[in-house]
Amino acid sequence: MKTATLIFSLIAVTVLSSCNQITDVNVMLESPETRTELFDAIASNHSYMTQFMDNMHGNDHAMQMMQGDQKMMGNMMQGGGMKMMMKDSMMMKNMMQSMMKDGKMMGNMMQMMHEKGIMSEDCMESCKKMMNE
Repeated sequence: MKTATLIFSLIAVTVLSSCNQITDVNVMLESPETRTELFDAIASNHSYMTQFMDNMHGNDHAMQMMQGDQKMMGNMMQGGGMKMMMKDSMMMKNMMQSMMKDGKMMGNMMQMMHEKGIMSEDCMESCKKMMNE
């Protein structure tokens, strides 16, 4: 009976210890399917997306990539995105500080605003003159 108990105990410990999986995140992210599932899960969950955006704001590389994304900048100008940002003072401040550091992006933004009728010709010229100084 003691032998059976000992054998059963060894089998149980072996089975339970084999269930402990150590997952390497980089290995998981190598799979395009897993990456897509992860991105979709983050994008569809408000809390996860908020944490992800906070993380991106704290990462210089992520901020540079967002600033250089003309499609993203164009989308912010359409569909009330700019109105939403203007209501969030911290987001507006961060965006304006980032734009002021990047003259090319600022110029593109002013040009889009002028084309959409948001900024007059005089205002655009005045802003360009200030930026040149």
